Amino acid sequence: MGFALRTNERYTVEQYMAWQEDGARYELLEGIPYELNAPTVEHQELVGGLHYALQHYQRERSKNGSGDGVACLILFAPVDVILSDITVVQPDLIVVCNRAMVVDGRVRGAPDLVVEVLSPSTASRDMKQKHRLYQMAGVPQYLLIYPSYRCAELYSLGADGRYAAPEVLDVGDTLSVQVAPDFILTLADIFGWPLPLVVEEHRVAYG
Repeated sequence: MGFALRTNERYTVEQYMAWQEDGARYELLEGIPYELNAPTVEHQELVGGLHYALQHYQRERSKNGSGDGVACLILFAPVDVILSDITVVQPDLIVVCNRAMVVDGRVRGAPDLVVEVLSPSTASRDMKQKHRLYQMAGVPQYLLIYPSYRCAELYSLGADGRYAAPEVLDVGDTLSVQVAPDFILTLADIFGWPLPLVVEEHRVAYG
């Protein structure tokens, strides 16, 4: 995400939706517009890897007859997600299982899963402001991916409406999310991240 536009004005989502297309992408966070930077190749690879893995999981469940007959939408940016009258975000990836939430090409309300891939320009806002906004909106799970550290944090909404301490996932750990209850891929499998040497040796000896 880029820097906030230099303006003292606050905008509503209604005003945001009326803006003329100028080739740039924006998010509106609590009334303040932010221009989004173009994603890096690594960023796109990570988002694409997770999108493919979840799509494959969903297709396999459907073929095996283990799904409930209603496929969730697995979408990557850019797609507007309207969380309130003054906030519209464009997460890197979302999963939406209630298709009625999609109105006029936009998602209205909290997705079942939100994923953000951190970069130096986005980290602070993703970890703080957007974490708070997703919690307030009732997003059940929020996954933060740290490419530089080859790890991720998975926040799950508790009964009190707040995110508990995150589940910290290292490169060899399995990602398990509510929208894919028997999803069993490790972060290394999903993103192609190299495992630490000691883990590789263990796999050879005991795998």
